[in-house]
This record gives sequence, structure tokens and C-alpha cells, in this order.
Amino acid sequence: MKATALLDRDGLAALREKLRAEGRGEGRTIAVCGGTGCHAYACDEVARALREEAARRSPGVRVLVTGCHGFCERGPIVLINPEGIFYQRVKPGDARDIVEETVLNNRVVDRLVYRDPASGRPAVHVGEIPFYQKQTRLIFGGNGRIDPTEIRDYIVLDGYQALAKALGEMTPEDVIAEVQRSGLRGRGGAGFPTALKWRAGREAAGSPKSVVCNADEGDPGAYMDRSLLEGNPHAVIEGMAIGAYAIGAREGVIYVRNEYPLAVANAQRAIEEARRLGLLGPSVLGSGFALDLRVFQGAGAFVSGEETSLLASIEGRRAFPRPRPPYPTESGLWGRPTVINNVETWANVPTIIGRGAARYAEVGAERSKGTKIFSLVGNVNNSGLVEVPMGITLREIVFEIGGGIKDGKRFKAIQTGGPSGGCLPASLLDLPVDYESLTAAGSIMGSGGLIVMDEDTCVVEVAHYFLHFTREESCGKCAPCRIGTRHMHEILARICRGLGREEDLEKLEELADTVRAGSLCGLGHTAPNPVLTTLRYFRDEYERHIRDKACPAGVCKELIEFRIDPERCVGCGLCAKACPAGAVRGAPQRPHLIEQALCTKCGACRTACPPKIAAVRRLTGRERETA
Repeated sequence: MKATALLDRDGLAALREKLRAEGRGEGRTIAVCGGTGCHAYACDEVARALREEAARRSPGVRVLVTGCHGFCERGPIVLINPEGIFYQRVKPGDARDIVEETVLNNRVVDRLVYRDPASGRPAVHVGEIPFYQKQTRLIFGGNGRIDPTEIRDYIVLDGYQALAKALGEMTPEDVIAEVQRSGLRGRGGAGFPTALKWRAGREAAGSPKSVVCNADEGDPGAYMDRSLLEGNPHAVIEGMAIGAYAIGAREGVIYVRNEYPLAVANAQRAIEEARRLGLLGPSVLGSGFALDLRVFQGAGAFVSGEETSLLASIEGRRAFPRPRPPYPTESGLWGRPTVINNVETWANVPTIIGRGAARYAEVGAERSKGTKIFSLVGNVNNSGLVEVPMGITLREIVFEIGGGIKDGKRFKAIQTGGPSGGCLPASLLDLPVDYESLTAAGSIMGSGGLIVMDEDTCVVEVAHYFLHFTREESCGKCAPCRIGTRHMHEILARICRGLGREEDLEKLEELADTVRAGSLCGLGHTAPNPVLTTLRYFRDEYERHIRDKACPAGVCKELIEFRIDPERCVGCGLCAKACPAGAVRGAPQRPHLIEQALCTKCGACRTACPPKIAAVRRLTGRERETA
């Protein structure tokens, strides 16, 4: 984009009005979701086909590729604005009908609209879809409205207006006070009040000061920060600029995993565009305030999400955490005062300054203000990214936004807070989602991962899985985390194999307390959460693994066995064809059997067996002894 640097606030306002006069941000547009999930479904090909068709049939219509729209399992998503017509699972071949029917003739393409899985009822507009109805998209809503590679799309929607307000009407102390009144707390997981961190950074001695954006999102199944940075990088940049003004920083770093190439590319381009327009540089908007930002690509270690490890990585050292105090606000990057917040925290700041703290604080719970973006995944019908007001219940998220459990199965548990979070049972579904409530239940908010589990999930195996992850990702610097997580993982593995002992449960609790109390950083402090919460809420399942040598969910391979009921088997051979190990034997139209020595217990035979026959049985624990 060829542009002249904006000299002051008036220049920004003039550009905004010019863009609006040209019709940008208004009129008919076709927005194609360009999030990482939709890229996996070939959204680029969909966008190309729509551009070609629109250029041929309706040149005045703009086709733009936006950030993630959230409803990822329905991608590629196409949104027709201003009507808000929502099309899902669009293919390149649908481009002709979308332009012909919807753009030119204002008719809906029926086969592309969303239908409720239970009732089959169609939902044409975004607001009619249950997945979106309970969301409050203060931060994430911009993702579906702008091209992240085009700064003008952000400016026309009042982008950088909050920065102009801060520089022109507020002192740094005013900015911090406004953030404090908003009640904003860090969205990276700890929930520390943002204004307190900023004030500590401002009052710290030393210069130059720095601001850092932590975009090292490493939780399995979580991609909130990544999608926000991919889809609306200017919101993050504007938030960092306001924070830098508040604490007196002159430089900033966006720390992004190297595995997130789209986030890296969009953030770098956004910085360049902002710099060209004078929104970064030696005198931001002619105010005399200087700030420049850069992107740093991290190597991908989970521990780099811990702030002192992240700083070490930027400095070119191994990503090891260090004891605190001193905190980074006192001695951070290169030993200078540094304020670190995560992507979502920074993206909230323009909304707070632009709309005012009082309006922002109207949303959320008493001690947890605003909204939170969650990655909703697992055994739930509607998976994707959801932005909800703090204080919403787990039940509302899972059953109203998420559409309930897949295949009509029963809800068993939900893991909040990623691999370091806790598993909460059905009895806590009405728990409000805020920092204090989740902590009291033994879990954490974390960065925002929500993993839904159904009745076929073994919580012992889940705890084993997450301990394996945290053990592998431990930096190894401190003994409690390095040794404690390994021993806990070994005990869980033994229980899953049916070799557990009664005293193992007490040992797990002792080890968990030691790891939690003695570890150096947050990874170690929270690593025992999956074990402690599953022991707290599902202790009977551990006891069945130990006493009955049974896995009630039928997941732990050493504790289950597949057999064919000769009374029901008709010898159709479907189980034999499905078996990858060749363990199923038998003549056509004669009862088959499974050779246990060859069986890998994958369950393919049971899946292939026709429901009307149901000859393949999965036996657990004492069932094997009596069968």
C-alpha cells in the first residue's frame, strides 16, 4: 500500500473519513475465513474462485480474506455482508451460485446454510446460529470484518483511534488508571491485574523500557492467540503502543512461535504498514512519543511461554526460567524494565481506552471483567473459538454454544486451562467461568483451552497423557519438576497397565504437592493439576484400575479384550477385513474368533461389526475372567 505518513491525529481522522467516503467498510462484501483451520480446507481456492466470479459478474463487490471466524469445524466459512448471511463448508465450485444467487439476486443458496444438527432447522444469518448467540465478540469480532494484511480495513473501523486519544488527551498515569478501572486481568493464565503490572513498569528505574507480546501459545488444542494475531494484528499493535506510552517504553517485541508462519507474516506486515503511516516510529502521530516494534520467532519450547524463559530466548540464551523477584517489570529484557502481556490482553486495551473503562467493565463477573476467548475442542458438536463474557457457566459453553456432546453420549468431564489445568466433572457444569471459581475447583483459567470429554474417556489415561506432555516439555532446570513429573508419569503408566498398587494414589498426591510447592516456574506449579483433579473427582475410576484391573471407559489397552460371540456371529467377515493386524480368523458364514496374541486392541473389528449383529464384545476387568 502506497501511503504518506500521518503527521498527527487530524491526519488519522482525515484518512478514516476519506476511506469511508470511498465506501470502504460499507456496501456488499464477501468475507472468506482465512484462519489456519480454513486454510486446511482450501479457503484460498474458494477465495480465488469467488474473486474470479465476482470480477466477471459483479465488479463492485469486494472479496476479502479475513481472519478466523471461530466456527472452525464448519469451514471454509463465507460471510456475505452487510446482511450477515453465513455459508459453511463452501467449495470453489460454489462460487458461481453465491455470486449469481446471493450477490446479484438476493437469494439464499439453501445447501450452504447452517442447519441445526438436532432439528435440521436452517439458520441463514450469523445471529441465528446457536454457536454465536451466547458469544460477546468484543475482541474477536473484528477478525471477520477486516483483511489482516490491509491496515485501511482496521482504520475505517476506528482502528488506532484509541491510540490517538491516549496520546492527545491522556497522560500515562491517566491510561494506567483507566485500565485499572476496567478491571482487566492478564489473559495469559495467571489473571494478574494488568494495571498493577503497568504501574510497576512505569515506576521502575532504568531505560530504555520495553513491552513484549507473548504469542508463544503451546497448549495442545489451543489456538486463540494465534488466530487473533493472524486475523487482527493491528489490535495487538495498537494495544502495545498504548501500553508502551503508559509505562514509558520505546521498544517492543512480539514473540511468536516459528511454527505459526501466518501469524508471523501478518504481524510483520502490520508493523511495516503502521510504521509507514507514522503509527510507529520516532514520533507516533506527531506526538513526540517514539516506539518501534519487531517480531521475534521462537523455537517452540512450551516453557518459553513462561515470561522469564521467553526473555532469555529473545536474548539468544536457552529458554530457562529464573527465580523471581526481580520481576521483569524491574529487570526484564537485557536487564531493563519490561512489561509482558499476552496477545489477548494487549488486544483488549484499545477497546478499554476507546470506549471507556466503565463500558468495558459492564461485561463479565464481579472480579473478572470483560470477555475471554476459549478454544472449545474435544467430544463436542460445535468446536472452534468462542468469545464469551466472564462468569458464563461451563454448561452454557458446552451445551448451548458447543451444541452438546457428539453422538448423543453423556458428558463426563471438561479440562480447563490446557495441559496444566484440571478435569472438572458434570456436577460442576454450573460453575461460573472466572479466575477465582476455577481455582477453587482445583483448575485454572489458563490461556483458554477447553477440552470436552464424553463417557468413553478414561480420566486416568487423560492424566497420564498430560503428565507425559508436561514431563517432555519441562526444561529440567529444577529438580521438583524434572524428577517429580517423571515419577508421577511412571505411576500413572503403571496404573493404566493394570499394575497399580493401593499406595500409588497416596504417592501421587505427595508427589503432586512437592512438584507444586517446589518448582521454579508456572509450568511446574500447575503440572499436577490434571492428576489432583481427577483424583479429587474421579477417585473411584483410579480404584477400579487398581483393584479390579478394569478400565470402565474401555480405553487402557492392557485392561480390555475383544472377543467375538459365536452365538451372534454370522461369519460376514467385515471384522476380518477391518483388522489391521490380521488377528481375526474364520471361514465365510462361520463364527469367527480373535487371536489374542495378534490383537492390537484397536477396536476396528467392533466398529466394523453391524449394529444389528453386535457380535464383537469389548470386555473389561472381571468381565474377562467370567467370559
